[in-house]
Amino acid sequence: MTDTTASEQRAADDDGSTGLRERRLAAHRGARRVLARFGFHRTLRERLELLDSAADVHDLDELSDVYGDGVVGTLEKKVAALLGTEAAAFFPTGTMAQQVALRCWAGRTGNRTVAVHALSHPEVHERNAFSEVAGLRPVRVTSEPRLPTAAEVRDFEEPFGALTLELPLRDAGFVLPSWEELTEVVAAARERDAVVHFDGARLWESTVHLGRSLEEIADLADSVYVSFYKSLEAFGGAALAGPEDLVEEAKAWRHRYGGQVFQQFPTALSVLVGLERELPRLPEYVAHARVVAAALREGFAAAGVPWARVHPEVPHTHDFRVWLPYDADVAAEAAVRTAEETAVVLFGSGWEQGGPGLAFTEVHVRSAGLEWTAEDVRTAVAEFVARLPGQVR
Repeated sequence: MTDTTASEQRAADDDGSTGLRERRLAAHRGARRVLARFGFHRTLRERLELLDSAADVHDLDELSDVYGDGVVGTLEKKVAALLGTEAAAFFPTGTMAQQVALRCWAGRTGNRTVAVHALSHPEVHERNAFSEVAGLRPVRVTSEPRLPTAAEVRDFEEPFGALTLELPLRDAGFVLPSWEELTEVVAAARERDAVVHFDGARLWESTVHLGRSLEEIADLADSVYVSFYKSLEAFGGAALAGPEDLVEEAKAWRHRYGGQVFQQFPTALSVLVGLERELPRLPEYVAHARVVAAALREGFAAAGVPWARVHPEVPHTHDFRVWLPYDADVAAEAAVRTAEETAVVLFGSGWEQGGPGLAFTEVHVRSAGLEWTAEDVRTAVAEFVARLPGQVR
């Protein structure tokens, strides 16, 4: 299950009905102002428009790909160059890519135990795929809403062959460690003779907070997975990058897993467009997400909401969470009504229950969000709060 699908399903569940989710998506499509417009919100015709600029990124007179050659091979080389690795392999999904990477490492280390975070994607969103499909044994280093510390890795009570780190950790609020913390964690794993794999589904936008280039970040790990649709707005797909011999072995397992797809040129072209169009803009989105986050805090304080949190207070990427002292269904209804009545979408994702009388949602800032000023955000907060129970308009 992909992050987007899981997020939408959770939104449907936590909104209390499919009807509310449909209202939310309809309001989002018709809105004059949103913080992000994602590909999965668009029609098929609109999505195909992404390929209008494909001729700018690849020779369209070239023969189409067959089982991974042609444009797919070109994409693999481009990703390896961006990450500074020897090679990269295209995969249809990140779930498959990471299973393959870690089972390859297990064969090399002789240890099928993989140290993970309790909130990591394989633990939360993949139906125990590591153990059920890949034959791996995940162990949880920590469940704290942050990345593992060097001490936790160094002092873990049993051996493990690989440590996987999700950068950023989505289900803790899209959080990242500092560069110093990350290097210390990697060193602690290496002290235990473990390999390090980065779940870099959102690695592309992590350079701002870490203060390092993609090559420098990837160089810390033995292998890296990256996603193509979460921030690059491609049709789908992922890549596993690392040493050439590991990538060649991974390609054999990709075939066994059913990932050797006959033709993938539409997805591959959409990735090349995303790398050209979106990748250079990600730092701008991250910077503006911090403007939006600050304005949200100011807006809720001015509106008199007794307790509201933006987490992280200064976002680490262009995604973050907002927590409010209301039940999820209450916050969801207020968000949808605000969007329907003002044609402005402040909260475009569903709300989830985070405890009794406590709800949270994810906020995403993309190109559409750059149009918002801080005052626009504060005004939208006031409109939203006015539709919460007990508020007077």
